[in-house]
Amino acid sequence: MVHSRNKGKRGEREFSQVLIHYGYPARRGSQYSAQTSDGTPSPDIHCADLPIHWEVKRVNKLNLRDAISQAKADSSRYGCKHWAVAWREDHGEWVIITSPDTFFAATRGDFAGPIENKVSEIC
Repeated sequence: MVHSRNKGKRGEREFSQVLIHYGYPARRGSQYSAQTSDGTPSPDIHCADLPIHWEVKRVNKLNLRDAISQAKADSSRYGCKHWAVAWREDHGEWVIITSPDTFFAATRGDFAGPIENKVSEIC
């Protein structure tokens, strides 16, 4: 049986590679420290080019409401306007669940190209 913590770490590494594949440098948030300098938990993914708080879930049975609640709460804690849940089950493809605000901001191209006012490293 796979331990959930290791599966979570692996999922965060896998999803950071997805972001890199699409041209967005990213890394696992807890790679260097499980907490930020003020003691709050580190976000799952650091991606300075996308002002989105990423909540990564690597489980077969996702409790969607809980994952969204966690993403929203953490997004607010880190000062990020946008949030998304990235989810993959065993042998499945990555799925991204987000709010209409984030979806339409992305489709308008609000996140494309260099960002003049990059979000802080914790987002």
